[in-house]
Amino acid sequence: MSVRRQQKKDLSGCSLRIAPPKIILAAASAMAVATSFLFDLNRLPARAHDVLKRPVSTAGNYLAGRHAQKNWDFRQASRFLGKALEKGPDNTQLLRSTFFARLAAGDISGTLPMARKITKRHSSAPVAKLLLFVDSVKRGDLDSADRLLANFPDLGVSGILKPLLMSWVSLGRLEGADPVQALSPLKNLSELRVLYELHAALLSDVAGRNSDAERHYKLAVKNVRGSTLRIVQGYGHHLERAGKTEQARLLYKSYIKENPDSVVLGPAMARLSRSLRPALLVSTPAEGIAEALFNVSGTIARENSPQLALIYGRLALYLRQDFDLARMLAAGILESMDRNEEAIAEYGGISPKSPFFWSARLRAAGNLEVLDRDDEAIEILRALSLEDKTHPEPLVSLGDLFRSNKRFAESVTAYDRAIAMLPEIDKRHWRVLYSRGISLERSKQWERAELDFKRALELKPDQPYVLNYLGYSWVDQGVNLEQAHKMIERAVKLRPNDGYIVDSLGWVLYRLRDFEGAVEKLERAVELRPNDPTINDHLGDAYWRVGRYNEARFQWQRALTLKPEKDHISAIEGKLLRGLKLPDSGEEDG
Repeated sequence: MSVRRQQKKDLSGCSLRIAPPKIILAAASAMAVATSFLFDLNRLPARAHDVLKRPVSTAGNYLAGRHAQKNWDFRQASRFLGKALEKGPDNTQLLRSTFFARLAAGDISGTLPMARKITKRHSSAPVAKLLLFVDSVKRGDLDSADRLLANFPDLGVSGILKPLLMSWVSLGRLEGADPVQALSPLKNLSELRVLYELHAALLSDVAGRNSDAERHYKLAVKNVRGSTLRIVQGYGHHLERAGKTEQARLLYKSYIKENPDSVVLGPAMARLSRSLRPALLVSTPAEGIAEALFNVSGTIARENSPQLALIYGRLALYLRQDFDLARMLAAGILESMDRNEEAIAEYGGISPKSPFFWSARLRAAGNLEVLDRDDEAIEILRALSLEDKTHPEPLVSLGDLFRSNKRFAESVTAYDRAIAMLPEIDKRHWRVLYSRGISLERSKQWERAELDFKRALELKPDQPYVLNYLGYSWVDQGVNLEQAHKMIERAVKLRPNDGYIVDSLGWVLYRLRDFEGAVEKLERAVELRPNDPTINDHLGDAYWRVGRYNEARFQWQRALTLKPEKDHISAIEGKLLRGLKLPDSGEEDG
């Protein structure tokens, strides 16, 4: 029996992607039925599509828009809510909902008239006011921007943004006052101190106050855990421009050491080798405000407010279209919302001249795989692996993709090439060894697979999925049963609600002839993973051994309905016809 202990997209068995919240429609049942009907239209045959020509009620458009909005489909939400708004232009709540949907969809110019209406109706409308402020800055009207800031809220996210925006407007208006003073509300807040120091450094750089800029950059580095790319970029540019190239080189190398998979600083290192002088990271008030919006967007994204984070990212890009790091952030937020097509479009907006171009294509390939556009993903990954033969990530992704499509021999080849690129194997590489081990096991190269699993456990001794996979493999082969039992028990303690791992524990107990114990564990595994054919098959075997023959046949029959692998079907059918022989007959179960 082959081992099926991996998930398609995530080697750890845990989803890496943020699932959208459950959709809650607080509406009368009749209206809910109407909404359901709207979303079933795409399933109608061609002859029924004339239904689309019929007028849809305002309530139907509203519910459809809210449904789309809660599924993060902001383009559709804008369309449906916009139609509802046409019928009810005085409905302020509908206006706000449509405004947010269009803004999140990136229709900045289309939302400006709406922002003006909202601010007239509500004195407290921070996002609408922010949009009008951003538009004033984009048009170079800093006086209007300053007037808008006067009534800007001082609480929540707006309270964080306001000092940042004021400082950059002050710099642009040449008021004579120190623009860094406007940042003072952030200075004594420990969680915002790094934001204060970064913008104080950027402001000082633009003002030509080099010693102040360097002092603030050093404090920014001190107040952040680990190396932060934007601080490293700003400080590095400052050092290069000051002729302190060796300090810049050490700063970049430190970041690369902490983030060995990153390729973003490659152009900076190349620039140093050619003694070229970079431009300022931020050189105008508009760019500084875009920076502030980007910083706050990243903070909000970490607080799991993706729609608002996306809006702030969109506004940053509205002010600075070449802000590739903000584009990467916006694309990542869209990924977290399962808006993969839109994420791909954002990644596609990264210029080939950008240091993020390589990373953007790598991320786009991952989104293509999610959309089952595997051929396109493979093409990109192969191209990336040829462009840069020092970074193994494209080959690891290629190996993962081949493995998920059961192309195990090709998967092993990709992993082999990736591992050969590594100057040394350290703790973080347990995943690629585990991945290759799976593909080796599935392509019947057990000796190599076992070595990879053992090496992965040396690097990550308590990794439950490696413990389980190796332990289950031994159980399947009937070897090292006692050791496998201990390993799988440890895995269950670490992941007690993982149906696959609980199944492994039940199966090792079965092989150790503890049939009653096996039944208990396998029943629990079926509760956790009711639709897995192998787990149901295992439970059928255990039931048979304890004399529960009818239940055993029921489980085997159920296993057949769950589409087991082809090489298991005849074995299950044989058990339905003949049952199982006695345990001492030498028959292999499973």
